[in-house]
Amino acid sequence: MDRKFYRVIDANLNRAREALRVAEDIMRFIFDSPSVTRDLKLIRHGISGVIKSMPRYNKDYLMSRSSETDVGRPTSRPERIRRGYADILYANLERAKESLRVLEEFFKLFDLKKSESFKSLRYKLYAIEKKASRRLASIPGAG
Repeated sequence: MDRKFYRVIDANLNRAREALRVAEDIMRFIFDSPSVTRDLKLIRHGISGVIKSMPRYNKDYLMSRSSETDVGRPTSRPERIRRGYADILYANLERAKESLRVLEEFFKLFDLKKSESFKSLRYKLYAIEKKASRRLASIPGAG
């Protein structure tokens, strides 16, 4: 497989897990929501489970990483602006959903089972986002 393909997979695996961790910590430490925290953690661990089932992950994907030359590395202006915890939460949930969609699409090229796993995780994340939104709506000044 092409090195550039591996870069796409590696970047999106990292992006999804990092975004989920940010959302998880917001729900855990700021909004004290054990159920949403648990659900986000399960999604993050689900991604890690898929990675563990990829025997050549370290060799092919990790070795193709070139973050220092990534043309998308500079932060765009909208990414630098956050108005509060809820804004950070929603930005990171969007980032995770987008990354899961990329993974779903790229895995269709060689592993339909893993593609379906990423699709399933993405749909679970939609439900978690709705649950988090209800939780935030119940807290005055959270949104």
